[in-house]
Amino acid sequence: MSDDVTSLIVRVEGFVQGIGFRDFLTMAAQQNKLDGWVRNRADGAVEALVSGSTKAVEAFVAAATRGPRGARVTAVDLTNSAPPDEKGFARKPTV
Repeated sequence: MSDDVTSLIVRVEGFVQGIGFRDFLTMAAQQNKLDGWVRNRADGAVEALVSGSTKAVEAFVAAATRGPRGARVTAVDLTNSAPPDEKGFARKPTV
Protein backbone atom coordinates (compact mmCIF):
# COMPACT_ATOMS: atom_id res chain seq x y z
CA MET A 1 0.00 0.00 0.00
CA SER A 2 1.69 3.19 -1.16
CA ASP A 3 -0.76 5.61 0.45
CA ASP A 4 0.72 7.25 3.54
CA VAL A 5 -1.23 6.95 6.78
CA THR A 6 -1.92 9.89 9.07
CA SER A 7 -3.25 9.62 12.63
CA LEU A 8 -4.45 12.74 14.45
CA ILE A 9 -6.26 13.79 17.58
CA VAL A 10 -8.75 16.43 16.41
CA ARG A 11 -10.10 18.72 19.17
CA VAL A 12 -13.00 20.95 18.13
CA GLU A 13 -14.02 23.90 20.31
CA GLY A 14 -17.01 26.22 20.14
CA PHE A 15 -20.74 25.45 20.18
CA VAL A 16 -20.24 21.77 19.33
CA GLN A 17 -22.24 19.71 21.85
CA GLY A 18 -25.94 18.84 21.82
CA ILE A 19 -26.33 19.44 18.07
CA GLY A 20 -25.30 16.09 16.53
CA PHE A 21 -21.63 16.95 16.11
CA ARG A 22 -20.46 13.43 17.05
CA ASP A 23 -22.92 11.85 14.59
CA PHE A 24 -21.72 14.31 11.92
CA LEU A 25 -18.09 13.37 12.54
CA THR A 26 -18.92 9.64 12.64
CA MET A 27 -20.49 9.94 9.18
CA ALA A 28 -17.48 11.92 7.91
CA ALA A 29 -15.13 9.24 9.26
CA GLN A 30 -17.15 6.41 7.72
CA GLN A 31 -17.41 8.18 4.35
CA ASN A 32 -13.61 8.57 4.34
CA LYS A 33 -13.03 4.99 5.59
CA LEU A 34 -11.16 6.18 8.67
CA ASP A 35 -10.50 4.28 11.89
CA GLY A 36 -10.77 5.89 15.32
CA TRP A 37 -13.32 7.33 17.71
CA VAL A 38 -15.17 10.49 18.76
CA ARG A 39 -16.31 11.72 22.19
CA ASN A 40 -17.53 14.79 24.02
CA ARG A 41 -15.29 16.33 26.66
CA ALA A 42 -16.52 17.73 29.95
CA ASP A 43 -15.02 21.13 29.02
CA GLY A 44 -17.47 21.46 26.09
CA ALA A 45 -15.13 20.38 23.28
CA VAL A 46 -15.51 17.41 20.95
CA GLU A 47 -12.44 15.22 20.50
CA ALA A 48 -11.74 12.59 17.86
CA LEU A 49 -8.93 10.23 16.94
CA VAL A 50 -8.81 9.56 13.21
CA SER A 51 -6.44 7.38 11.25
CA GLY A 52 -6.24 6.64 7.54
CA SER A 53 -4.87 7.98 4.30
CA THR A 54 -3.61 11.55 4.57
CA LYS A 55 -6.19 12.73 1.99
CA ALA A 56 -9.04 11.11 3.96
CA VAL A 57 -7.84 12.61 7.25
CA GLU A 58 -7.63 16.05 5.59
CA ALA A 59 -11.23 15.65 4.37
CA PHE A 60 -12.31 14.75 7.93
CA VAL A 61 -10.53 17.80 9.38
CA ALA A 62 -12.25 20.01 6.78
CA ALA A 63 -15.63 18.56 7.84
CA ALA A 64 -14.79 19.09 11.53
CA THR A 65 -13.94 22.73 10.80
CA ARG A 66 -17.40 23.25 9.23
CA GLY A 67 -19.47 21.05 11.52
CA PRO A 68 -23.18 20.30 11.15
CA ARG A 69 -25.90 22.92 10.81
CA GLY A 70 -26.11 24.92 14.05
CA ALA A 71 -22.50 24.39 15.07
CA ARG A 72 -20.16 27.32 15.69
CA VAL A 73 -16.58 26.08 15.53
CA THR A 74 -14.16 28.54 17.13
CA ALA A 75 -10.99 26.39 17.11
CA VAL A 76 -9.68 23.10 15.74
CA ASP A 77 -6.49 21.76 17.31
CA LEU A 78 -4.61 18.92 15.61
CA THR A 79 -2.10 16.69 17.40
CA ASN A 80 -0.19 13.78 15.86
CA SER A 81 -1.10 10.47 17.45
CA ALA A 82 -0.52 6.74 17.27
CA PRO A 83 -3.21 4.94 15.27
CA PRO A 84 -6.09 3.36 17.21
CA ASP A 85 -5.87 -0.29 18.28
CA GLU A 86 -9.20 -1.23 16.69
CA LYS A 87 -10.41 -0.93 13.12
CA GLY A 88 -13.63 0.96 12.47
CA PHE A 89 -14.99 4.14 14.03
CA ALA A 90 -16.72 4.31 17.42
CA ARG A 91 -18.44 6.76 19.74
CA LYS A 92 -16.82 6.84 23.17
CA PRO A 93 -18.24 8.08 26.47
CA THR A 94 -17.65 11.67 27.57
CA VAL A 95 -14.43 12.34 29.50
